[in-house]
Parts: sequence; structure tokens; C-alpha cells
Amino acid sequence: MTKKWIALLASAAAGLLFSAAALAASGGNLQQAGNDLSDKASLQRGAALYMNYCSGCHSLKFLRYSRMGDDLGLTEEEVMQNLNFTGAKYGEQIQVAMRDADGTEWFGKMPPDLSLISRVRGSNWIYTYLKSFYLDESRPLGWNNQLFPNVSMPNPLWELQGLQHAEFGAPDEAGERHPERLVVTSAGQLSAVEFDQAVRDITNFLEYAGEPAALKRQAIGVWVILFLVALSFLAYLLKQEYWSDVH
Repeated sequence: MTKKWIALLASAAAGLLFSAAALAASGGNLQQAGNDLSDKASLQRGAALYMNYCSGCHSLKFLRYSRMGDDLGLTEEEVMQNLNFTGAKYGEQIQVAMRDADGTEWFGKMPPDLSLISRVRGSNWIYTYLKSFYLDESRPLGWNNQLFPNVSMPNPLWELQGLQHAEFGAPDEAGERHPERLVVTSAGQLSAVEFDQAVRDITNFLEYAGEPAALKRQAIGVWVILFLVALSFLAYLLKQEYWSDVH
């Protein structure tokens, strides 16, 4: 094996170790989102939840209102009346009304755009993150997150989920205690099952927003496979015809 290949394998192994370490540092086990991009009703609910609870701080600058409406089966009137809270035009990108100065003052920095969050973190991470907020009076905003410790944002879905507290384990070698279990101590507007579905819908929508073309790619995927099957069958018949003279 050449030195070049050895170096490549070493780099790949280092990348895997780094990814595992990063996952452990970010909270470890991820819950399975189980979202489905083919579920248009889920995407529509996710869009409504995102625009009502998340878009005040987080933009989707790589997605346009018009594209979202076309992909999710919504009319221009439905999008503009129910999903557009900034006064932007139908063909414009999904931005936030918050000024950069306000975002920096309230959160320490302007909240990030979430257009590509699903491609960077993955759907399971988003799903787990949105379910992992708990009350923490030591934090400036009064909230912390089991998956993303010391995150600089409050729980945007607390009204739906209710108030969640953490149960801590024994101190580690450094004397720090980490949350082992999260418990909803004050019910929200939704039951646990309903809240899980709401988070799944938001996750589904963010996965769509990360790659809107995925919807069309999945839709034509079946036809591509059928075409390849038919082409393979024709190639087989042609092969049989050519070799018939030889036999």
C-alpha cells in the first residue's frame, strides 16, 4: 500500500473519530425524527409552525415564498395571509424583520439562517434539539438545552410543550452535573404525542427547505427506475437476438 493511500485512510479514520467525539460532546444519543418528505400535509403544518414560532428570529434566505407555495401545494393568497409576516413580496426570500443590532443585543449575535441546518446537522439532530430545552435559571435567557449545552436562545415551543425541567445525575470527575432526564412539570397546549408530531413537522419542513428539489427528485425517481428496467429488458432482447446466430 502506498504512502498516499495510508495517509488517506488515516485522514478518514481521524474524521470518523472527530465526528464521534463531536456527537458525544453535543449530547450523545439522537432521537429518530421519522419525518417523511412525501407527507405534504406534514410539510404544510411544519411551514405554519416554523413561520409562527421560528421565523421571527431565523431566516430561510435560500427559499422563496413562491417556491414554498408551489412545492407545498399552497396558493399565493394562503402563503401571503398565513405564512408571510414581514410584508415581503411573494417572489422574495424568507427573511426576518429583526434588525442585526437587536439580534446582537438580545442573543449576543444575530440568530443564524436555517436554510441549510438539516444538511449540516441532520434531521434527527433538529428533532432532538427542539425537544431538549429545559428551564435553567443560571442562563441569561432562563433556558438551556441537553443536546446543545449553554445554547443562547430560549425554547421557542414552550407554550406547546409546557415547562420542562432537568433531572441531574451525580457529579463527574470535574465536579459538574449533567442532565440525565427531562421531565415536563407543567403541561403545555399539546399532549406529549401531539408535541412530538409538531416537532416532526417542523423537522420535515426544515429538511425540505435545505433541498427543495428533493421533492421533485423523489417524484421522478420511480419513473427513472421504470425507464431503466424497460431499457434493461430491451437490451436483453437485443443481446438474445445478436447471439441467436452464434448458437
